[in-house]
Formats: sequence, C-alpha cells, structure tokens
Amino acid sequence: MRRDARLAAVGCLVLVLTATSGCSAPAPQPTPSSPAPTIGPSTTAATQTWWRAGSVTGTLASALVAPWSVVPLDGGGALISERGDGTVLELTPDGEVRTVGVIPGVVSGGESGLHGLALLRTDGAPTLFAYSGAADDNRVARMPLLGEPGSFELGEPEVILEGIARASTHDGGRLAFGPDGYLYITTGDAQQRDAPQDRDSLNGKILRVTADGDPAPGNPWGTRVWSMGHRNVQGIAWTADGTMWASEFGQNTWDELNRIEPGGDYGWPVVEGISGRGEFTDPVAQWPTSAASPSGIAARGDTIFMAGLRGERLWQIDTDAGKMRDEPVAAFVGEHGRLRDVVALPDGSLWLLTNNTDGRGSPRPGDDLLLRVEVVPAP
Repeated sequence: MRRDARLAAVGCLVLVLTATSGCSAPAPQPTPSSPAPTIGPSTTAATQTWWRAGSVTGTLASALVAPWSVVPLDGGGALISERGDGTVLELTPDGEVRTVGVIPGVVSGGESGLHGLALLRTDGAPTLFAYSGAADDNRVARMPLLGEPGSFELGEPEVILEGIARASTHDGGRLAFGPDGYLYITTGDAQQRDAPQDRDSLNGKILRVTADGDPAPGNPWGTRVWSMGHRNVQGIAWTADGTMWASEFGQNTWDELNRIEPGGDYGWPVVEGISGRGEFTDPVAQWPTSAASPSGIAARGDTIFMAGLRGERLWQIDTDAGKMRDEPVAAFVGEHGRLRDVVALPDGSLWLLTNNTDGRGSPRPGDDLLLRVEVVPAP
C-alpha cells in the first residue's frame, strides 16, 4: 500500500551554473515554512523577495508510478496523476494515498499518457481538468470532483478540446489556470517540425481557453493560440506581477526558461536558445540539455523554481525589475534523481515530485516520491 510518513533531513546542495540575460518578476508571496512535515497550508505571511530550497522535511507519498502532475487541495492533501494508466491519486490530509479514479480512454506510449491536472474551484463541486493521450490525439477533459477529502471520486468526463497531435515524444501536457481565470495548455510539436510556426496548428503552442475549451477573449489571433514557436513546453507559472513563465525542452543544445507574451514567437524549429533575431523572442535563461531537461516550474516571491529531469536538480532563478538578478543556482543535484514537478504551497514550502519510474530513470527504494521541502531566504 502506498504510504506517506517518512521524515528526512537532507541538506541542500547548491550549484551555480551559466545562465543568460533577464526578464520579469515572480509569484505570490507566502512564508517560510515551519520544519514540521505538515501537508496542509498555514497562515504565515512573507515579505522576503528571493528564496532557496532548504532541507527535505518529509516524504508525503511514496511508491508512485511515473507520476506527472501534483495539484494541492484546499484543507490539505493533493491530487497526483500517473502517466502510464491514467490513474488519479489522492493524497489525503492524514497522509494516505488512495485511487480517486482512472481517466477513461488514456492510451500511454513513449512520453504520452496522463499528464497535467488543474482544478477549477467553484461554488459547487470543484472541476478537475486533465490532459491526456488518447488513441489518435492528445486532448483535455473536465470532470466534477465528487465527495469529500479522503473519499474523492471522479464524475463523468467531458472532452473540451481534442485534435492535439500526439507522438512518442514532444507531447507537452501542462495545465494551469492563470491569474485571469482562463485555462492555459502547453502542447509539444509532436515531432511535426512545421507545426510550431503554423498559427492554425494546436501543436508547438501555449493555448489559452475558457473552461468550455473555447478561445479565451483577448487571444492575439482570435484562436486558442496564446504563443507559438515552442518545441515542448513542460512547465508554466505566474509571478506576483502577473508575468507568465514557461520551461521548455530544447533539442540537443539549449533548454530554456521563457517569459511568455501573447502573440510571441519563440523560434522553434528555426532557432534553439538565444538567437538575437528580432523576429523571435529569446529565452530569459538557457542551459545545456544535460543540466536541465526542465519540467514543472513554480514561483515564489521573485524566485522561480524549475524541476530538472535529465539534470536531476532543482534550478532556482532570481529575478529583479524584469531581469535575472543573478546566475541560476541548482539544488539537490543528483540527490533524488529525475524531478518532474515542483509546486509552491500556501505555507511557503515546496512540494517536489520525483520521476525515476518512467522508464528513463534509475528507481531507488520507495520511488517515486512526493517530498516536502522547506524554503529559506536567499543569502
């Protein structure tokens, strides 16, 4: 049976690596967490601007199988997606892990399967949105989240967007509701190199839609497309000033952190990394693919946290006045293997999701894990 409840005190390993010129400022400002391995939020508040990952203060869940996305729940606990078979798990407030349900029609293979989750909280039952691979495409479905903490169930799903090309790699898959209340969806190029530069294609894009899957008002071309020229965006987050950030897999040379602007063209497949070409938007920071292969990101204060798969580290990028304040700093290098997702909690802590059981990692005892990490002021 899957369990929570393993305390650990793992020191933070920090590594400075190369980066590049800057951009905008980051996310809601919670508080330094207490060292107790609590699951639920606390009521503390913070004024600190830049932050660092401190010690791992608890293992919240273990024995996860190719987990991909984590969504915290009000009152404690979380929902976790497992890519291979479409399972949605609940981490309950008392630390147990149980199956909520299985998204119907999920067909895994290569990098496709069940990916991102996002929760829309309404006056009635909250609505869960899920990005997944079906037999012939990638799609987004919504379904009510029924019941109470500790006994949630999935209601009947409704597909709100389909026809996103799927492939064995480059399937995108991150979902998040932005500060404007609209749903943002990241898609990969699905190995179709012409798609990112084709405004009529859903692939190689960041999409912005209503809860019904329609183009959101104010989109730059009146379609679902918010930005284009992407290879495979895996993480999105917003800073406190509303700036949107995205992490992106490069090919063989550069992985990227981009500031996302409506109508921006980020250059793939014409360019990779910083090009200095005026028709394309350059990344704020770039890394050799061996040092990153970035997935989920989160923002707190003016610091962005970026999970690395191949790089097996958590990158920390400080920003100031719309630019990068300093070179990125890496934490946990090689300590927990591949890192798939990172989430900023209301109590100021981070949750870190490992991804060693996806066929590309080397599983360790108990993998995969959801870890709680304290956050401390940057020096």
